[in-house]
Amino acid sequence: MSTRESGPDAVIIGAPKAGTTALHAALARHPGVWASPVKEPKFYLCGEAPPPAYRGPGDAHSQQEWVWRRDDYEALFRGAAPGQVRLESTPFYLYSADARRRIAEELPDARLIVVVRDPVDRAYSNWMHLWVDGLEPEADVVRACLAEESRIARGWAPFWHYRRMGRYGEQLADLFDRVDRERVLVFRYRELVSDPARTLDRVAGFLGIDQRAVSAVPADNARGFVAGGPWARATGRALRLGAGLGRFAPPQVWRQASRPLLAARRLGGPDHRPALDPDQRRELLAGVLDDIDLLEDLLGEDFSDWRATTGRGSFRQRSAVP
Repeated sequence: MSTRESGPDAVIIGAPKAGTTALHAALARHPGVWASPVKEPKFYLCGEAPPPAYRGPGDAHSQQEWVWRRDDYEALFRGAAPGQVRLESTPFYLYSADARRRIAEELPDARLIVVVRDPVDRAYSNWMHLWVDGLEPEADVVRACLAEESRIARGWAPFWHYRRMGRYGEQLADLFDRVDRERVLVFRYRELVSDPARTLDRVAGFLGIDQRAVSAVPADNARGFVAGGPWARATGRALRLGAGLGRFAPPQVWRQASRPLLAARRLGGPDHRPALDPDQRRELLAGVLDDIDLLEDLLGEDFSDWRATTGRGSFRQRSAVP
């Protein structure tokens, strides 16, 4: 299949912290797929202009890696062999109204893949990612989520939008107004974890490529855990300062320089994240219950498990359950 000579035929558009990195890596092993060597180019977030000047910790540093020039973006697909499905994966596209519009207009035939995850588990994993990396200054996930609106008003990048990012009902409703539903595959994160072979066959069938060519996904990019306290605060401040200064150097320079500090930050901590307690889940659920209702109506599926006061945990914890 082909949508245009130089762009992607298929895009994984959402959602962050829902297994999209693992899915991209699995599909990259398929002989019928050319997976963009830059996993998250973020081209459709930019409007062929430099990325917005986001002001969250580390935002200016990470934006150096965004691919916003069309020639650079199209170059990502030039290595594809005839007949291969050209794939890119930027899970923020589903969240961005402008990205949804641009994709609908510029890729009228592209297949779009969406992985949805319990929005509270997703928000917790998102917060954990940034907290363990030292960029999140708030040691409590609920307080960090409650600060979300003020952070957005101050110009923090989408990856900080912990609860808004999980309002899939609103996002998919807008997407379905713009593209035919037949071009959109939506499935749940738990399917990718619990039955990867069947899920990958389903994706392959959707893309029109051979099934059973890949049957497993690598472990996702979940972090460990860093407990709060003086050491966490001190290393976090150092990492945020370094990330701020890192915008003046190539991204790989700061990434290499930060490794010893990141390793020291994680010393002595448990190797898995603690579960959210029921009160925390109730607090975070309050902001998404209406959207879960909308998602159920939109897809005709039951998401009642997302309303529970217990979550399913990380990829590693889910994978350990028989």
